Amino acid sequence: MLFPPGIPHSKRLFDLLLTWLGLVIISPLLLVLAFSVWLVHGSPVLFQQKRPGYRSQPFMNYKFRTMTERRDAQGNLLPDAERLTRLGRFLRSTSLDELPELLNVLRGEMSLVGPRPLLLQYLDRYTPEQARRHDVLPGMTGWAQINGRNMLTWEEKFRLDVWYVDHWSLWLDLKILLQTFWKVLRREGISQSGQVSSEEFMGSPHSQPTQAREEANGHAP
Repeated sequence: MLFPPGIPHSKRLFDLLLTWLGLVIISPLLLVLAFSVWLVHGSPVLFQQKRPGYRSQPFMNYKFRTMTERRDAQGNLLPDAERLTRLGRFLRSTSLDELPELLNVLRGEMSLVGPRPLLLQYLDRYTPEQARRHDVLPGMTGWAQINGRNMLTWEEKFRLDVWYVDHWSLWLDLKILLQTFWKVLRREGISQSGQVSSEEFMGSPHSQPTQAREEANGHAP
């Protein structure tokens, strides 16, 4: 969608201009990465998963695959740490696995900057304040990513996401993009200590998730 309803046209034009320019520059790199992923991980090259986007509407999120499909004798997938390849670890540490999300940006499902798209099952675990992170398009990078990324707690990430929602501007987006390049070069905050990826968000302690609070207040549909 060229101009998603509710999204400032200035932000959308900013995304389209930089995305098309970026694709022209990095298209050879994308071809090399796609071929490398195919050689190491096989088909499909892209990892696809539905994620919640603007106003919590689901969309198909694209990334380069970083893991194999290795399974145990019973046919169950092995733990992430055993399926993550050397190539996959490199793609994650450099954030190159996220480059296919440029397609999501072109389709109007994501922005270059915004809260990261998380898992659908988290939607009913958010507090009403945390759920405000979906009042803007999800982004390839965001305020939380340049202020700690996966080294932050979930609550810290969501506070930063909501801060971005309340303070968005094109200058802030540009600042976040520039700092993202620096963070990626230094490979800061890639994962939590001793883990391949972030722990699952199970809800904030001492708070009701969005759905539970609405039911308690008599506002459930």
